[in-house]
Amino acid sequence: MSQPLGMRELADEKRIRRLMRALGGAAEHEGDCFLAGGATAVLLGWRATTLDVDIRLEPEQDEALRDLPRIKEELAVNVELASPADFIPLPEGWRARSPLIERIGRLSFRHFDFYSQALSKLERAHAQDVDDVGEMLARGLVDGGRLRACFSEIEPELYRFPAIDVADFRLSVDQLLAS
Repeated sequence: MSQPLGMRELADEKRIRRLMRALGGAAEHEGDCFLAGGATAVLLGWRATTLDVDIRLEPEQDEALRDLPRIKEELAVNVELASPADFIPLPEGWRARSPLIERIGRLSFRHFDFYSQALSKLERAHAQDVDDVGEMLARGLVDGGRLRACFSEIEPELYRFPAIDVADFRLSVDQLLAS
């Protein structure tokens, strides 16, 4: 049974991979599609579903973006054009640390750098986000010392994001790494 227009379902691994195939087929140029947030958690297996799939296309692909509303409706999935870059400065080398998931069509699908994702989640400090960072640490996707170094690297640039409370952000990083 199809969903009424505008209704979306939680995205499981199968739905995320169908989205990847559809986007890969819609892209007319070589590029990268970075997945972040819940999509990473689902694809790596510590969550069964996510509310939406956060993506970043580099370079932006007008054809794929124009096709996105149709893809979202057909798959009944929420897609957000969002990544850690929208919320925090990114540490040096983030692209090189963004592991390949798979190549489909002209797009290479990658997990957005785990350190950038972890820092973005710690900046928000929601319970689910802090749990996700704990999973990243437990699974060896991020190292505590390197995470602290990445925070120290971006801290001087946090003024570019005036909504961030730098002291609270630092406290979130310190508390997580102390536990």
